[in-house]
Amino acid sequence: MSEKNREGKRTARERMQEERAAQEARDSRRKKLLAVGAVLVVILAGVGIGIAVQSSRSSSDVPKASPAGTIGKNNLIVPDGPANAPSTLTVYEDPRCPACGAFEHEFSATVDQLQDQGKLYGNYHIVSFIDRHDSGKGSKNGANALGCAQDAGYFRAYHDVMYKNQPDETVDTWKDKSKLIDLAKQVPGLDSPTFENCVNTNHFGSWVSAVEQDFDKSGYTSTPTILLNGKPIYPKNGTEDITPDNLVKWVNEANQGKPLGTTGSASASPAPTSTAVASTPAQSPSS
Repeated sequence: MSEKNREGKRTARERMQEERAAQEARDSRRKKLLAVGAVLVVILAGVGIGIAVQSSRSSSDVPKASPAGTIGKNNLIVPDGPANAPSTLTVYEDPRCPACGAFEHEFSATVDQLQDQGKLYGNYHIVSFIDRHDSGKGSKNGANALGCAQDAGYFRAYHDVMYKNQPDETVDTWKDKSKLIDLAKQVPGLDSPTFENCVNTNHFGSWVSAVEQDFDKSGYTSTPTILLNGKPIYPKNGTEDITPDNLVKWVNEANQGKPLGTTGSASASPAPTSTAVASTPAQSPSS
């Protein structure tokens, strides 16, 4: 490897680590503000109202509608790849998160290849907390659009296009839903009146909110959070930095002696079909 290429890879890893550190600092401030707010609510509202609020939150954990093919409790997880693959990669991402964009730019091709080889089953949690700290809408709109793409059978392709075209976090570009609809034109077969209606009506808004509430209770505090078979591997796996080559090595080590998954077994997105969104009354956008 030339010194230039080696320096390029080193710089990319450093950039990912810097963005991750900045994201964690923002998340830490957010958690502190939420904690202070929660204390004030308890003091001002009293026990009775607190119980009512908790009851309301519990009921909203169950989305009114979930994208086709989603899995797990309350169908909050978007799967990608063969369900019978010997290893599972769990990914928590926010569409507006710059560190998530850096991860996807460096690792999406490797993850896709491992999934297509039957070595890896992807489980995606599409969270949307960045909107909270700047009163934005792009995280929620982007998460809903990903749900619409999953429902139509094009999650992976649309997910990859979104991160390749991710705007700066400080510019809430995706508050304009037409920008997300325009991205669908880069995914053959996705651009349709059904997809457009799903995005414009925030059809999976309750699902987006439920996924975020699940993330809030998970104990994880930043994105991306990446787990291989339940063990955190981003930005390090033990003492080793995560790189595409290391990810392949870790997956191969975990899979040693195990049969590969078959790509036809409950793969991530359902086969592209017509969804009922177009004939379903529009849901009110979730805040």
